[in-house]
Amino acid sequence: MKRSKQMSESIELGILLALSGGLMDAYSYIYRDHVFANAQTGNILLFGIQLAEKNWTAALHYLFPISAFVVGIALADIVRMKTDEKNFHWRQICVLIEAFVLICVAFFPQSMNTVANSLISFACGIQVESFRKIHGQGIATTMCIGNLRSATQNLCEYWSTKNRKAVEKGMLYYGIIICFVMGAVLGNACIRYLHGKAILVSAGLLAAAFLLMFVDKEKEEKEAASHRKVYRK
Repeated sequence: MKRSKQMSESIELGILLALSGGLMDAYSYIYRDHVFANAQTGNILLFGIQLAEKNWTAALHYLFPISAFVVGIALADIVRMKTDEKNFHWRQICVLIEAFVLICVAFFPQSMNTVANSLISFACGIQVESFRKIHGQGIATTMCIGNLRSATQNLCEYWSTKNRKAVEKGMLYYGIIICFVMGAVLGNACIRYLHGKAILVSAGLLAAAFLLMFVDKEKEEKEAASHRKVYRK
């Protein structure tokens, strides 16, 4: 299956995942004790600071999400290796697990913020490992620093070489960043009205992503059948 035809690498799916990623990060920061569930660099930094100040309890506050993120990555890889993909693509299974985890988080009181943030980080780890590319380009849907670097690099390449493909790649990266920001804006608005249940909107976006990947499966089967006919001729 060609990269450009993989729904797991499509722009449509990337938009849904980036919206969900932005919403998750806004939710964990605004509603769940100012923890960035997606960007573990900040959590690792704060973990180190708390260790230096010998604030052991505060250090654990950041260590749990970091550990959960790692477990999420590992789980996604296990699903990839163990799934036979007869009925569902392994990425669809990962999205379902992620959505289920976020639904559970919606019912956790704020007294359980550490657990809630750890589960959100777990879900983000799954998403980071499962969806690495859009149109063949390495793009993250739960954080922006790598996307920002790649976008700027491609625009600089276009300025130097006038290669149209470079500017198209740059706009793709910037577009995903914009979708992430829109997800954060959406998350902020949802928290005002839905409070702890706002994370259900993110689960809904992931459910839409799950269904969208069925479209690709149907196309793939039709294309495979067409190729077989051509080969027989």
